[in-house]
Amino acid sequence: MAKILLIEDSKKLALALKPALEGEGYEMFWAEDGIKGLEIAKKEIPNLILLDLMLPKVSGFEICKQLKQHEKTFKIPVVIISTLNKEEDIALAKQMGADKYIGKPYNLSEILEEVKYLLCS
Repeated sequence: MAKILLIEDSKKLALALKPALEGEGYEMFWAEDGIKGLEIAKKEIPNLILLDLMLPKVSGFEICKQLKQHEKTFKIPVVIISTLNKEEDIALAKQMGADKYIGKPYNLSEILEEVKYLLCS
């Protein structure tokens, strides 16, 4: 069973995504901030990370950068899910190592399709 880590401070969004992904057969982990997200990523070594950019304590840009620089997590695909949809935000996220960028509001089926694609490639 593939493991997915959701790093998202919005409980509402987490409560929508978590059951949808678990319904697809994935084991889900959720962190409400970047610090906890990094800890979980290094401990659980998920197969995929869904990451918000606007997080308390540490920005998602910095979290993505740290994930891509750490020996245990650098190969894990990171999908950004954010309301920051300006070209410069998308470019910075990709510069930090993001594999995919999905803007909010998002379509749940788009996220599920992207997760399946990245986990199978």
